[in-house]
Amino acid sequence: MPKIVRFHEVGDTAVLKLEDLSLTEPGSEEVRLRVEAIGLNRAEIMFRRGQYLETPEFPSRLGYEAAGIVEAVGSNVSGVQIGDRVSTIPSFSIGKYGVYGESAIVPAYAVASYPDQLSAIEGAAIWMQYLTAFGALIEYGHLGPRDAVLITAASSSVGLAAIQITKASGALAIATTRGADKKSFLLEAGADHVIITDEEPMVERVMAITSGNGARLVFDPIAGSLLEQLAHATAHGGMIFEYGALSPSPTSFPLFAALAKGLTVRGYTLFEIVKDPDKLSRGKRYIHDGLQSGALRPIIDRTFSLEAIIEAHEYMESNVQKGKIVVTV
Repeated sequence: MPKIVRFHEVGDTAVLKLEDLSLTEPGSEEVRLRVEAIGLNRAEIMFRRGQYLETPEFPSRLGYEAAGIVEAVGSNVSGVQIGDRVSTIPSFSIGKYGVYGESAIVPAYAVASYPDQLSAIEGAAIWMQYLTAFGALIEYGHLGPRDAVLITAASSSVGLAAIQITKASGALAIATTRGADKKSFLLEAGADHVIITDEEPMVERVMAITSGNGARLVFDPIAGSLLEQLAHATAHGGMIFEYGALSPSPTSFPLFAALAKGLTVRGYTLFEIVKDPDKLSRGKRYIHDGLQSGALRPIIDRTFSLEAIIEAHEYMESNVQKGKIVVTV
């Protein structure tokens, strides 16, 4: 019987249980994967705590991203075959189709191949981060080579994806991080400038870097009181993408900066892309081509075994990681 991670109540990491469950067959439009690696995402912590867009129904699975081998396909599945090497696109119910475990059943539309030169560990670190950044910066932001992009929480996997996409577009990547310990890492990852927000005035630094113009695009998962500063660091007619809510403080709309500059402050999630077939197709093509050429490259911070899933979640909650945390199976 495969080992599957489930939880029976919301709470801290202790609610995660590794259970032996019977192997199940995929439905008519589903596939079953023999999981090789699992990419962790902050959404899974929020889901485990009961603070996510979806409410758990117990006992609940969890997990969005896995890389593995297709070992069974449903009767109405086409385009996916047994033996295919695929990874999962986060486009399904995290509780119903969670991928934490040795075996996972997912909708057939949610699996995609990835370049042969990538390992399974890297394959589990693709879609959430790159599609999230692609949607904001390319699909909606129309990023161009003359743009400056301000990327907060830049050492996260999504932040690093945004740096790579910004550089692939020939634009200027301005990364922020709270502590100086991550500065050299972010510069090596491709950032043109790194602002240490615990030590430097962010707005003044952005304005100095951009010759007083500000950043045309801002990509932020923090919100809270930071949004007011971001508005002052944004260029006239610029766009701020809020794709998370890491700050515990209330988020007030920066009305006067928005009025003075004609700003667009936009809530955004990955699901806008994955639910639109045309946008998803463009995103998959962009990411596959970028991975193939080497312009995009998943950065793995640390791996854990499936038996250490609690420790892996605790590590993610520590916020010390630089890139993707992956669980190997």
